[in-house]
Amino acid sequence: MILYTMMPQELIYPQTDIENNHLKYVDLHGVSLAVSPAQNGEYTIERVMSTDPQHYLDVRYSPGQKIRL
Repeated sequence: MILYTMMPQELIYPQTDIENNHLKYVDLHGVSLAVSPAQNGEYTIERVMSTDPQHYLDVRYSPGQKIRL
């Protein structure tokens, strides 16, 4: 999707408190992910940041999955 506008990106896509506080951006096996810390050194996948559609179909990278880095 392409959005043509004169408005600044911050007004169209405002950042939430969740993004500012605890999200960490990692690259796991070539897949860019936004993760948040969980218990016991694990992380919870919050978003898939990759541009490859196949990464969204892979259940290993579904939001809510727990991973270890």
